[in-house]
Amino acid sequence: MDPTNDRQSEITAIEKVVAAIEHAQRDELVDEFVSLFREDAIWTTGAGKLLIGRDAIAAFTRQVLPGAMTNLVPSYEVVHVLFVRADVAAVKVRQRYFSPEGEPVTELGEGTPMYVMSREHGQWRLTANQNTVVAAGA
Repeated sequence: MDPTNDRQSEITAIEKVVAAIEHAQRDELVDEFVSLFREDAIWTTGAGKLLIGRDAIAAFTRQVLPGAMTNLVPSYEVVHVLFVRADVAAVKVRQRYFSPEGEPVTELGEGTPMYVMSREHGQWRLTANQNTVVAAGA
């Protein structure tokens, strides 16, 4: 067993979850987005609202996601993965928005979410997450 290949395959699986987040956000797919979370997940929104559990995350997402991506194309890029354990990873993401023509939408700034993911029954799930806006001048 090659630990480097195993680690890379786990990173690839994590990147697929982040791509699924991007897809769900871009296409405003609430149920797809919510399905990525553990049942007991914690989510702190970019505005600092604490949501505990998939039901609370779903209720909030149903309020804010539909219509939020009008004329916006989100981009989520994994910039770092730290394995806390083989089945727990802290994932740092670069979040940006573009116009449908591909131009950066700079007035929205950039996000720098931290996703703590855990592997549950062979699948990576969002477990404890903080969505943060990049501070001006950072």
